[in-house]
Amino acid sequence: MSNRVFVIGVGMTKFEKPGRREGWDYPQMAKEAGNKALEDAGVTYDAIQQAYVGYVYGESCSGHRAAYELGLTGIPIFNVNSNCSTGSSALYLAAQAIRSGQSDVTLALGFEKMNPGSLGTTFDDREQPMGNHMQLLAEISEVRFPPAPWMFGAAGREHMEQYGTTPEHFAKIGFKNHKHSVNNPYAQFQQEYTLEEILGSPEIYSPLTKLQCSPTSDGSGAAVLASEKYVDEHGLAGQAVEIVGQALVTDFMSTFESRTARDIIGYDMNVHAARAAYEQAGLGPEDVQVIELHDCFSANELWLYEALGLCGEGEAGKLIDNDDTTYGGRWVVNPSGGLISKGHPLGATGLAQCAELTWQLRGTADARQVDNVTAALQHNVGLGGSAVVSLYQRAER
Repeated sequence: MSNRVFVIGVGMTKFEKPGRREGWDYPQMAKEAGNKALEDAGVTYDAIQQAYVGYVYGESCSGHRAAYELGLTGIPIFNVNSNCSTGSSALYLAAQAIRSGQSDVTLALGFEKMNPGSLGTTFDDREQPMGNHMQLLAEISEVRFPPAPWMFGAAGREHMEQYGTTPEHFAKIGFKNHKHSVNNPYAQFQQEYTLEEILGSPEIYSPLTKLQCSPTSDGSGAAVLASEKYVDEHGLAGQAVEIVGQALVTDFMSTFESRTARDIIGYDMNVHAARAAYEQAGLGPEDVQVIELHDCFSANELWLYEALGLCGEGEAGKLIDNDDTTYGGRWVVNPSGGLISKGHPLGATGLAQCAELTWQLRGTADARQVDNVTAALQHNVGLGGSAVVSLYQRAER
């Protein structure tokens, strides 16, 4: 029988345009987020028994260098890199160390220092991790660069062709997330746009316009996790949030055999991860009130409505038209502004999602607070690939 896992402290930096804060290198980012999480948990770094540190762009052992800003205690530190799901993969591993009984207190830390503009490759003298994904997509879709908006835009087009979804449905997602971010002081962007402005912004790859795409970002996020024993012994139930279900899933044969853009961007992974997390938690989508999901592009958020079970296949457009994913609707999806508006420093994204949902469950999300939150859902995906789904409830429950 596995041990219960609780989030007892979270912290993050404001997400920024790359290079905007002078002298703000990744050690400074990690120190800021990590110390906030430790302070929130009411523990010192000496209490941490293992640390899992995630980043995508950086040299070997950058995770060690980042964690050393918090202390030098000789503990095991693991560097984690899993593309855009890096932060949640670090969270999963930190939780696993507690579930297995190896540790009572662990740290998940993520950061990214990015270059402006579209994502590029670092090593061009070897096979690219997503080479197979992109080769298949090139066989079923026109090739466009940069690759990321092409991949997700092609999946958006696929939904339009199969189910009659319109460009306005995708734009409404961008509209919602930018509107939500106005109330998030940690967000890279805090500006609301009209639907017409979303639709009229520069086209990146139809149906995606610029205001429906996540930016490159600098920033960091962190979470301190603890066992039930530690929570009880230190009287932390009042602030603790339990991870009641969690699954990490990688690609299946269907990713390539289905020959669909939606599976190339992780749809099948997302479905399996969600089902496994729901089963662990004994909850379904109808039991959660707030969701932070991986809206790297509006097309991904739309497909995720179906993958996570918020609606049936082909019904995402109806969900959007009914305003079921914002305040006053069935769920509030991405109250933080999501990746589109909050920003997307790859290694930090999953931990920023964890922070937002922890604040929502504690009732401390200020102007973003969702009413009567009893359970929350987190989704984070990285192509190449892995999907991580986590379900949270307050400790008192």
